[in-house]
Amino acid sequence: MDEETGPTAATPAVRSSELLGHPPDARLLIVNCDDFGMYPAINAAVIESVEEGIAGSCSLMVLPSAARQAMKALVRRPWIPFGIHLTLVSDFPGLPWGPLTARERVPSLLDPEGALFPPTPAGRAALLGRARPDEVEREFRAQIDVVAEAGLTPTHLDFHCLADGGRDDIFDLTVGLAAEYGLAVRVWLEPARRSTRQRGLPVVDNDFLDSFSLDIEGKAARYARLLRDLPAGLNEWAVHPGLGDGASRAVDGGWLVRRTDYEFLTSPQAREVLRQEDIRVIDYRTIQHVWAQGTHAR
Repeated sequence: MDEETGPTAATPAVRSSELLGHPPDARLLIVNCDDFGMYPAINAAVIESVEEGIAGSCSLMVLPSAARQAMKALVRRPWIPFGIHLTLVSDFPGLPWGPLTARERVPSLLDPEGALFPPTPAGRAALLGRARPDEVEREFRAQIDVVAEAGLTPTHLDFHCLADGGRDDIFDLTVGLAAEYGLAVRVWLEPARRSTRQRGLPVVDNDFLDSFSLDIEGKAARYARLLRDLPAGLNEWAVHPGLGDGASRAVDGGWLVRRTDYEFLTSPQAREVLRQEDIRVIDYRTIQHVWAQGTHAR
């Protein structure tokens, strides 16, 4: 689950969609399935949403126990583009996970009991109030490296429950890691969007959508309306499909958000609205290419 978007930025003179080689009036949409690897019913729904639905990519969490299953699925499907959903919190008491780094090497990322903080407002505030940049970097590197060790090549880095990393220094070190590994970074908020554009790097032109910010009731109609009203430029939706089975309901209070996302993403209606509106669903591969050129040129 992720934070909601921040304020709308003024439309830049040159949209990011134009930096990617599209005409000024093109409507581009990244439909990215977050939380891949969180648990098996999410893994199954993400794969179906990409292969049979309108989603174009996903973001892989490597800390939960279902991450290995997710990575094996990506190894079998090298055509699915994915990012790394950098994770410093643990969502469910009944399904806990910890850091990849030995706990004694990242003590500032842990609560007094030695566990990752929950993604509640209080938990995030406690984490961000004590997290040391060197320990954040150590854990982020471990998460990136375990993906490489599985033989997988991501397109970008993004953040689980901490929009733009939650702190300027965390965002900056992540951009540095992306440059080192040849990846892009998902950028949601101002002023990071503005400063990133000033470097000639593409980021979303319009408000970022987190599906957890939408009401459950009437969601399919709301999604269809958002597609019809999609503005020109580069847009991104962070969606969270899940099957909503019994195992999901036992641990995840957000299972219905995930189930309704899954139902819309795999519906004929979604594909038909995209066709009618001439919206192009893209992923981070083209963005990654521009980021790699731009960061290596500096």
